[in-house]
Amino acid sequence: MAELYHDIINVQPSEQIVASSKIFLVTGISSGLGHAFAAGALAAGHSVFGTVRRAEDAQAFEALAPGRAHALVLDVTDYAAIPAAVARAGAVDVLVNNAGYGHEGVLEESSIDDLQRQFAANVFGPVAMMKAVLPGMRARRRGHIVNVTSMGGFITMPGISFYCGSKFALEGISESLGKEVAGLGIRVTSLAPGQFRTDWAGRSMDRTPRSIPDYDAVMDPIRAARQAKSGNQPGDPAKAAQALLELVEAADPPTRLFLGEDALALVERKLDAMRAEIATWDALSRSTAFSA
Repeated sequence: MAELYHDIINVQPSEQIVASSKIFLVTGISSGLGHAFAAGALAAGHSVFGTVRRAEDAQAFEALAPGRAHALVLDVTDYAAIPAAVARAGAVDVLVNNAGYGHEGVLEESSIDDLQRQFAANVFGPVAMMKAVLPGMRARRRGHIVNVTSMGGFITMPGISFYCGSKFALEGISESLGKEVAGLGIRVTSLAPGQFRTDWAGRSMDRTPRSIPDYDAVMDPIRAARQAKSGNQPGDPAKAAQALLELVEAADPPTRLFLGEDALALVERKLDAMRAEIATWDALSRSTAFSA
């Protein structure tokens, strides 16, 4: 897996060192955005504990910055193993819940097992990670939890209903948690990327085989377009990493940060549609109170 790390071999601290070095815990650092997040934090002079699922990935990661790059062999769906792994990281300043994957499939064609696996990786694993870091953050009265969601956690697209559902769930959990811990010096942000040049839509995606012809007109063009775009997405993971670093240095970080012009455009379109729909159904919405 050494080729995954070719762009950050021999990482050295940047000349633009942040105000203070932090301990980052980043899940899923073997590739994609997690790889970029870990690389960016190391280059900025931070220490990074990154989770990988294979021992060979662990060795490659630790070779990047000896003494500051620490690999934790962990599958985030092994919830019982999470507390011990997090304890190895010590006083975590920033948790980045990045590990997860996308499931593509028409809801009617997809199984409940598909849904359970999607939520195990994208929701239950991140929640277990949060529960493991919160006692220490609460005791120190500081910390930042960054949950990597997706523009699909606010907008929706046909063919990825289980994925969108998992990201909607993580968005809701994140926003509610942020209100619970705001008075304890802990910040929670949902980081919602648009399309970035990773393997999310390639080999990393779990695809349910097609079986019901009635969905061909909707699903076939979407699946073909997603596969054709894989490897040519507009978002630069290295720039996403720089946005993450700026986010965790902010005195008043946002509840939610969208990344990418595509994400912003689609979110604005949904907000406009929501406002119009609310206005259309305003009278019926208001009709449910007891009569005076």
